[in-house]
Amino acid sequence: MGEVIYIKNANQVITMSGATNQPKTGSKMSEINLIEGGGVVLENDRIIFVGKDDQAEQEAKSRGSSFTILDATGKIVTPGLIDPHTHIVFAGSRERELEWRLQGVTYMDILKQGGGILSTTDATRAVTQEILIEETSKRLDRFLLYGVTTVEAKSGYGLTVEDELKQLRVARLLQEHHPVDLVSTFMGAHAIPREYKDCPDEYVRLVIEEMLPRVAGEGLAEFCDVFCEKGVFTVEQSEQILEAGKKYGLKPKIHADEIVSFGGAELAAKVGAVSADHLLKASKNGIRKLAEAGVIAVLLPGTAFFLREEPADARGLIEAGVPVALSTDRNPGSSPTESLQLIMNLACMNMRMKPAEVLVATTINAAHAIGRAKEIGSLEPGKKADLVLFDAPNYPYLQYNFGVNLVDTVIKNGKVVVREGRRI
Repeated sequence: MGEVIYIKNANQVITMSGATNQPKTGSKMSEINLIEGGGVVLENDRIIFVGKDDQAEQEAKSRGSSFTILDATGKIVTPGLIDPHTHIVFAGSRERELEWRLQGVTYMDILKQGGGILSTTDATRAVTQEILIEETSKRLDRFLLYGVTTVEAKSGYGLTVEDELKQLRVARLLQEHHPVDLVSTFMGAHAIPREYKDCPDEYVRLVIEEMLPRVAGEGLAEFCDVFCEKGVFTVEQSEQILEAGKKYGLKPKIHADEIVSFGGAELAAKVGAVSADHLLKASKNGIRKLAEAGVIAVLLPGTAFFLREEPADARGLIEAGVPVALSTDRNPGSSPTESLQLIMNLACMNMRMKPAEVLVATTINAAHAIGRAKEIGSLEPGKKADLVLFDAPNYPYLQYNFGVNLVDTVIKNGKVVVREGRRI
């Protein structure tokens, strides 16, 4: 017998259980599978029982006389939240850009003037791996306090071979030593660096011929992403990079149609991307192709809010049959937040997503967006023991409240890592 935890008497246990081999689409995005008066039993790092509380108690007792009890009276229990799109490994900050934006300077204009991504690239290149580990660890701690137990982590603030590797090595080290799990994505195609401003095709060659072999050789990433956008990487360049990544075993993701309708959604479908992210300006044809190809739409309402843009058409995507996930897009310039709970509220208020859809989008669909649905994203026997106890009487209470943290307890890999809202 291993270490057993019995979570008892929850107001609601949100399981997301059922067939999880495919992300949820359409009306199924409201199917959260809720147990009133539920209990959960964990042993070591796995879930062994989910059901009514009296049955959970019997299951816990059958495991021996010694087990830890967590009283969830007045609380809800959910899977650990999952953030499938972050740029969490970086140095520096860009708060000075806020005033520029308030004066009407656009995101792309800031980038063209050497700010934005290029500013963060300068700061990230200038620091050691040890400093990146220290600063990123603090962000991961905050994610954990907000109930997030797994995050995707992109490179893209190095834009040289060695600096891209530095970012990805940091993510790997943190995956090994921090409670939050990190899933790494190579994004050397995040911007054209200054030194290649006049020869972008040469930088594309560098990404394909020098960066990708090194990343794959060290096993530093599972996915390859590209910023397919007017003024950054063309559709043709993006396709070259993503197809090259596939040859090295890296599954494609894509930053698509954020600033203008550019054909990014159509490209995501063409290359068989796992996800297409942003999609503020996706065309109707692009949305149709995403649905046909089963590409997950990772929506980032916090970024649209912070940039004062109209958000993606979540309702249109859901009704078209596109599976939707949600993310903070944690980065230093356009979404400086670790609060996935705030993103939940914005998804309801600004994108008209239903509370149940939001929970699906931050658990099982988010797990699919990073290839982890067999292990996390739902509360089912055999899955990893990643759970959150929220100080909320029911699940809509999470989205109804905003700007507050309702996390009481976080369990990661069967260990209590946050108790009464504090890191332990």
